[in-house]
Amino acid sequence: MKFGLIGEHLGHSFSKAIHEKIGGYVYEIKEIEPQKVEAFFKERDFVGVNVTIPYKEKVIPMLDFIDEHAKKIGAVNTVINKNGKLYGYNTDYMGLKSLVLRTGTEIEGKKVLVIGTGGTSKTARAVIGDMGAKEILFVSHRKTDTALTYEEVYAFHTDVDVIFNTSPVGMYPNNDTSPIDLTRFPKLTAVIDVVYNPIKTKLVKEAQALGIKASAGLYMLSAQAVYAYELFSGNEATKELCDSIFKSVIKEKSNIILVGMPSSGKTSVGKRLATLTGKQFVDTDDELVKREGIDIPTIFANKGEGYFRDLESKTIEDVSKLNGLVIATGGGAVLRNTNVDSLKQNGKIYFIDRSLENLMPTEDRPLSSTREAIEKRYNERYQIYKESADVIVNGDGSVNEVAEEIYKEYLK
Repeated sequence: MKFGLIGEHLGHSFSKAIHEKIGGYVYEIKEIEPQKVEAFFKERDFVGVNVTIPYKEKVIPMLDFIDEHAKKIGAVNTVINKNGKLYGYNTDYMGLKSLVLRTGTEIEGKKVLVIGTGGTSKTARAVIGDMGAKEILFVSHRKTDTALTYEEVYAFHTDVDVIFNTSPVGMYPNNDTSPIDLTRFPKLTAVIDVVYNPIKTKLVKEAQALGIKASAGLYMLSAQAVYAYELFSGNEATKELCDSIFKSVIKEKSNIILVGMPSSGKTSVGKRLATLTGKQFVDTDDELVKREGIDIPTIFANKGEGYFRDLESKTIEDVSKLNGLVIATGGGAVLRNTNVDSLKQNGKIYFIDRSLENLMPTEDRPLSSTREAIEKRYNERYQIYKESADVIVNGDGSVNEVAEEIYKEYLK
């Protein structure tokens, strides 16, 4: 390994994609068991590595030199091998500070709650302290000398202004979890979640639903990688480079989700978009049939619509956790808010708005197999499609025309 990332569980990591965009070098992802970390650093067979959960604190005794900044924080996330000597740094500091500044979150004079007690929480303490917080509290499921319990926070500290989540709660594959009940904090003005996969965590979605400014951690990841690249290469890290890398990565990792009536062209347009973007195409109806082993009319006939909708929701939940896809959904996917919520965690929803007169009955869709059924479904669902969508696209053109319109919007 020349450059790379070490940690215990890294199947969710975006770091390879980010670093290879920044520097053009090969960047490896290496999962290491706890008992083998010391041997890895003794071998010193690398030029530069990033370090993530759960080794940011454990690596410190294995290094020859710790930067004053990293020493103050008590956590290292970047190690450079200089002529056989190992130097530890913390680029998470600048990554998190860059995220806070980008969101416009006010820290000075504020009461701040930090969720978690690991290495990233120490980075958060340093950033928040340097930005002038009035008070910094920590919360964990287990009470310690430095951390409150959730019960204590809910009882005595509901007046916090800003919440930082530095724990892994809500991280892939446990996307449907959130570390705290935001409704308990009436003064809350901002939420910063360092989790970057999913792109929009459940905590962030909950905050935004309450009208609270919120951001997940992909910009932090991109910025800290740029600052690590500066250490790897000697080239200056700039805000412009951080912004450029973030924009590129979020395009690559975001899903394009197509919703609309049966026969509106979702599958055909989706396949064309997959070609244009280089993303993988997934049709949730096809995935559902593959899982169940029988076609949709048979599912409806033998097990009913309720069973089908449950199966559809589970399929959407699983597919939506993945990144970098073009996803065509079934006509009724938007009927459940939970499906829309799942789809939006990693992507943007495009409603292919095809006129009723251009929609054709399809025998393989039990609820849209006749002209009367199509009209009924259209009238029932049209407003739901509009409300669920991030972008509404005219669906009356050719497959190529509709796909090109979506592609142009995607590139903005």
